Amino acid sequence: MPTAMKPTAEQLEIVRNRASNVGEMFLDRVRESPNREAFRYPDAAENWHSLTWAESGEHISRLAAGLVSLGIGLEERVAIAAGTRYEWIFADLAINLAGAATTTVYPTTVADDVAYILADSDSRIVFAEDDEQIAKLVAKRSELPSVQRVVTFDGTTDGDWVIGFDELEKLGAAYLTEHPEAVNERVAATGPQSLATLIYTSGTTGRPKGVRLSHGGWTYEGAAIAANGILSVDDLEFRWLPMAHSFGKVLLTTQLQIGFACAIDGRVPKIVDNLAVVKPTFMGAAPRIFEKAYGRIVNMMEEDGGAKLKLFRWAEKVGLERSRLVRAGKPVPAGLKVQHALADRLVFSKVRDRFGGRVRFFISGAAALSQDVAEWFHAAGVLILEGYGLTETSAGSVVNHPDAFKIGTVGAPFPDTEIKIASDGEVMIKGPGVMMGYHNLEQASASTLSDDGWLATGDIGEIDSDGFLRITDRKKDLFKTSGGKYVAPSHVEGIFKGVCPLASQMIVHGNDRNFCSALITLDPDAVEAWAESHGQSGKSYTEVVTSPEMEKLVGGYVDELNSKLNKWETVKKWAILPNDLSIEGGEITPSMKVKRRVVEDKYRDILDGFYR
Repeated sequence: MPTAMKPTAEQLEIVRNRASNVGEMFLDRVRESPNREAFRYPDAAENWHSLTWAESGEHISRLAAGLVSLGIGLEERVAIAAGTRYEWIFADLAINLAGAATTTVYPTTVADDVAYILADSDSRIVFAEDDEQIAKLVAKRSELPSVQRVVTFDGTTDGDWVIGFDELEKLGAAYLTEHPEAVNERVAATGPQSLATLIYTSGTTGRPKGVRLSHGGWTYEGAAIAANGILSVDDLEFRWLPMAHSFGKVLLTTQLQIGFACAIDGRVPKIVDNLAVVKPTFMGAAPRIFEKAYGRIVNMMEEDGGAKLKLFRWAEKVGLERSRLVRAGKPVPAGLKVQHALADRLVFSKVRDRFGGRVRFFISGAAALSQDVAEWFHAAGVLILEGYGLTETSAGSVVNHPDAFKIGTVGAPFPDTEIKIASDGEVMIKGPGVMMGYHNLEQASASTLSDDGWLATGDIGEIDSDGFLRITDRKKDLFKTSGGKYVAPSHVEGIFKGVCPLASQMIVHGNDRNFCSALITLDPDAVEAWAESHGQSGKSYTEVVTSPEMEKLVGGYVDELNSKLNKWETVKKWAILPNDLSIEGGEITPSMKVKRRVVEDKYRDILDGFYR
């Protein structure tokens, strides 16, 4: 069995001798590898373009000077309301080079919440992606007296309040002519404890809280991942994750520390197509991406049926058998090796080709990954390294290593990060990545951060005998049935996603009830494919998911789920909802976390009906 790796003296030296701020980190990278590729991005015609570190440095320095010319001071906030694209990254780095702090805003955030975030953060300038984002600002302008200027990537300018991205860069170029050291002076004036980012947690309840993250926390993240030695300057990342999420920022500072190139396109429907073109060596992703890929592949095979399905199931069996032996450190028998080589050539190589054929591993974070899905991918020769952290810890705190991983765990702590389990099972974290507190919320900060620097995560977990951390559920989500048995709903939900390739979400319910029930939603793409092959093409999503045929099919998957659970965890009654959960419907957050209480309240009649 693998044992979690302990940090070496060399790793600790890398972490402790890191850059003091993100601006310094970026300028160091430009100096060290000016002619290497830094960023790659597509245009409207889907042609990819490349920028070196030196070219990126020139653009970003001018943008930073442009912000200085508009009067932005040290640690003052500049917001970005946009999807993931290279301009987001340029804007963020320019803000940090100017010594200011980035306020992140998801492009899906509704106008009322945008206004709240900008007002609470006291943001002075806003980078707005397009006319849709500008319209939110215009509608709420009377509530945003601090916003002096809007800089748009693609939107319509007005020559006054709204200026273009290129216009800001021109302002910066002119400013640098008269003040050539302006950016360097700002970087020099920025310390490790200076505010770098305000990320507003999308929150499953109540108003979002602004998490105050320091420059030293971000440089630590990049240095800690570099110290693990799992990436090199020759890697190529594909980045689609929302840059408004802390996971995206960690990938950026890791890139600055190591110097690998990154291809950027935040359009989720284009991920599979882009992977085939970019052919990355690694990618960070949320579990939903892997669950959808798994579901799509399994569904395709089941629809083909016949000899293809038999071959696929045989390959699965061979791959899983080999995977379990390898992960247990046991020898693989010669006969199994031969079978696996054939299964790999006929089946698994095609799975890897869907991801471009060069991926060494994926990094999964932001939510729990189904263990069954992770095991299936490992059987197919695709390693998914699950990690763990919170916005409040600058994202990453714990991660598995390619040479020391355990599926079902989130790995071992980063160098210089400490983990302990409180008496009630809550995971506690201490280290350089931990936040400085919540913005304008002293009481909330005090209840989450102890005086000696320990952060209460709100997650329940355990550290096994080999040093790997396992997260079992959110503390607030654990419930007890009327029979006195505790249930971890995310555990049950994760298993369901592994057995049901059609699944999108399952919400397990049962607090103070005499048995567990569940609300189920199905993936629209998977439903459409199923409908086409079952004589229901052209019918609406709601008609298909509520059909007797679908009810029977999902019922079989629920039975399979229950066979893997303790008696008190089993789902006795369930219902398929007529629509998938959505950000627009207020049921999931922009970072794709289910608002469990919102869903339960919205469908209270169905849940209560289970127990009548």
